[in-house]
Amino acid sequence: MISLTLTRLSDVLHGELHLGPDAAPGDRVDGLVDTDSRLIEPGGIFVAKPGEVTDGHVFVDAAVERGAAVAIVERLVPAEITQIVVADAVTALADLARAVVGTVRDAGRLRIVGITGSNGKTTTKNLLARILEDEGETVAPRASFNNEVGAPLTMLRVTEDTRYLVSEFGASGPGAIARLAGLVEPDMGVVLMVGLAHAGGFGGIEGTFRAKSELVRALRPGGVAVLNVDDPRVAAMAPIAHERGVSVRWFGRGEDAEVRADDVEVTADGTRCTVTAGGRTARLHLRVLGEHHVMNALAAIAAATELGVALDACVERLQTVELAERWRMQPLGSDRVRIINDAYNASPDSMAAALRTLAQITGPGERTVAVLGSMSELGEYADEEHDRVGLLAVRLGIQRIVVIGQAARRMYLEAVAQGSWDAEAVFFATDDEAYEYLMGELRDGDRVLVKSSNSAGLRFLGDRLGESFS
Repeated sequence: MISLTLTRLSDVLHGELHLGPDAAPGDRVDGLVDTDSRLIEPGGIFVAKPGEVTDGHVFVDAAVERGAAVAIVERLVPAEITQIVVADAVTALADLARAVVGTVRDAGRLRIVGITGSNGKTTTKNLLARILEDEGETVAPRASFNNEVGAPLTMLRVTEDTRYLVSEFGASGPGAIARLAGLVEPDMGVVLMVGLAHAGGFGGIEGTFRAKSELVRALRPGGVAVLNVDDPRVAAMAPIAHERGVSVRWFGRGEDAEVRADDVEVTADGTRCTVTAGGRTARLHLRVLGEHHVMNALAAIAAATELGVALDACVERLQTVELAERWRMQPLGSDRVRIINDAYNASPDSMAAALRTLAQITGPGERTVAVLGSMSELGEYADEEHDRVGLLAVRLGIQRIVVIGQAARRMYLEAVAQGSWDAEAVFFATDDEAYEYLMGELRDGDRVLVKSSNSAGLRFLGDRLGESFS
């Protein structure tokens, strides 16, 4: 974080300053900000955020032991540390992020890119950050830090030397992206797709469209919206951009895309394609598994080239990326039994993309095995969409379909109804039961996809299988 005096920090937070031992109002702090006391470093700022399970105020002493200089609290606690008492810790975190990013932007050449979409945000964020980090200091979220706490924590990592801030914006409900993007008013917004992920929380697909379009509405006048021309709902955001005085840059697989991919070839060691951007072409070998990640790469290239990075440099840097993020199409196991652990998130679109990838990368003499759990936050669409996954798995010819958990049972029932029999489709209530089955069932040449929403917990089963067959 940039350096601030304790007085200035308190003013930004609209808080009440209580000095700790030997502290003075003019003392400066510039350490990292965090809500997790275990991650606090010497000189850091600990935000004691109340939570559903525990209360951050309980961990102020732990933060002191790790060297925290300041605690942002909602009530004074008996600890020997400077404390700033605020009305709401999460609101204070947002206020601090707004002030810090605004100060850096006003003083230098900071460019801010926001990314949203029903799927692919984290992968695209990581790909774009990899391109930009060779251009100058780049700040991007750890993991999926994209909510009301994670996004500001990322923003607060900027310094006077930061050239690029890449922010990932998730949406817990209507207005969430508007609030987060409104903290920094991005210069560029990337919208990947509008799908059914979290549709239950938005009242359907049109509600999701409105939520994702909040990023375009939050862009600075004169900024750029990088939009997926292949997704009609994303393409429909162009008029919103124009109303805001924002230009549009299109990416996609179709001829209308300014940044597009042709000659796509999917293999077990990644995806190859020819990328066209700005009248130039380059051959890309994207080692992140899955044809669907080509679109994420195109989005990153579209944003980076708009920021002035040459296409050849974009391609060269992307080819160094082997894994988008842990638990996202993560190869585990061995050549004998390959495990693909993609169980951090799941939506109808990402589930279909992962199943198609499994079918595409499995060669002659190898067997496809799909280990599937539930997709969360689908609301009224849950039954229908779980049925569709079971149907798709059968139509793709997946040879073993292992469904885990009551919330996903309809996948199994649909697979059986569509003709998957003789133990081709099996159901287990728990991942322990499924693990015991798989340890006896898997054989040399199997290619195994583990896919579910985070809440189903199958990512740990994927890790377990990967360890067993490493």
